[in-house]
Amino acid sequence: MENVTEVIRTRRSVRSYDGRPLPPETRDALAAFAASAENPWGVPVEFRLFTAETPGLESAVVTGASDWAAAKVSKGPFAELAFGYAFEAFVLYAWSLGIGTVWLGGTLNRPAFAGAMALGEGELMPCVTPLGFPAKKMSLRETMMRKAVKADTRRPFGDLFFDGDFRTPLTPASAGALASPLEAVRRAPSAVNKQPWRVLRRDGLCFFFKKGEKGFTGAEVGDLQKIDLGIALCHFALEAEAAGLRFRLAEETPTIAAPEGWEFVAACRAD
Repeated sequence: MENVTEVIRTRRSVRSYDGRPLPPETRDALAAFAASAENPWGVPVEFRLFTAETPGLESAVVTGASDWAAAKVSKGPFAELAFGYAFEAFVLYAWSLGIGTVWLGGTLNRPAFAGAMALGEGELMPCVTPLGFPAKKMSLRETMMRKAVKADTRRPFGDLFFDGDFRTPLTPASAGALASPLEAVRRAPSAVNKQPWRVLRRDGLCFFFKKGEKGFTGAEVGDLQKIDLGIALCHFALEAEAAGLRFRLAEETPTIAAPEGWEFVAACRAD
């Protein structure tokens, strides 16, 4: 994917589409990318693309979409992280082609999507997305939804990232080569814009934590905030690689206790 930094900077959720069908070459490119989507945990994430004519594939908050994409993953270790990582890579690729998307986990005809995906026992289909060309003007509903979750705002850098311990905020200046990958994390989308990721830089590693809240888990979707952490790690990895750094997961665990309610999720290197 070219111009990753610009794609991450400009991409936004789209709920209002202009109704134009995807050109065949664009749909083919999206399908090819989905078929080859990877994640650092090696967990298979299966994508399927559908046209808007597929019965029942709809959402009350989406208008004018020409196509849909959904994905599923088997329940197990790292399932939500892998799903979030792979699905966000697909979302970013779609935006690089001029195609809008929006992560949908609740406001959708879930039985219809589950049927279209042939969702089996032991599998999760946490989210789906419409695909299409963004309308020139957002619907009133979309404008109100974005305002309600403050979709265009993010927490300050120093509220999310820490240097050596959990009392010392990390600044863009002190982050050095990690400044742009961490800024990409800061810009990542999340369920109702809760931004549950926290990152501690320590001993040459970045330790990712989930600052969780109640109400984001369910039998059909898994842990949505772990999916958010997968999204954050996707942004970190793609931006690190764009900056000439080598991203890889690490097996280390943090040697200091995290604040209450924070769950350690993953450690990685980018150097």
